[in-house]
Amino acid sequence: MNMRPRHDRIAGQHGGAVVEFALMLTLLISIIAGIVEFGRTFWYYDALSKATRNAARTLAVSNPATISTGVTAAKTEVAAAAASAGVPNFDTTYVTVTCLDNNLITASCTDGVSPGGVRISVDGYQVFLGTAIPFLVGASSYTINLRPATTMPYMR
Repeated sequence: MNMRPRHDRIAGQHGGAVVEFALMLTLLISIIAGIVEFGRTFWYYDALSKATRNAARTLAVSNPATISTGVTAAKTEVAAAAASAGVPNFDTTYVTVTCLDNNLITASCTDGVSPGGVRISVDGYQVFLGTAIPFLVGASSYTINLRPATTMPYMR
C-alpha cells in the first residue's frame, strides 16, 4: 500500500496554481493598464473639444472690427484651457482658427468684415498610448492624433 503524505500532493498542485495565477495576473494588469491609457486619451480629447467649443463661442460674438485680435485670443484660450485640464505639451501652434463666409467656405479673417462663421480646430496634436503605463508586452507605444473641432455661425 502506497501511503504518500497528503502535503506532497497539495504542494505539487500548488506550483500549477502559481503558474496559472501569474498568467492571469499578466493579462489582468495589461487590461487595466489599457483602460487607464485609453481613459487618459479620452480625457485629453474631451478637454480639447470643450476648449475649442468655448473659443469658438467667444470668437463668434467678438467685434468684427477687431476680428484678428479675436483670432489670437481664441488660440490663447484653447491653449490655456488645455493646460488647466492637464493636457501635456500643448500650445497655440496646434490651434487653427478659420473664418468662413456665408456659405461656410473658408475665407480670410479680415478686420472690419463679419464672417459667416468661425471654426476652431486642433491639428497635429498627438497622444502616445503606452508611455505612462505600457499595456502590451513587447510593444513600445501607439500614436493617436487628436483633432477636435468646432464650427459656429458668427453672431454679430
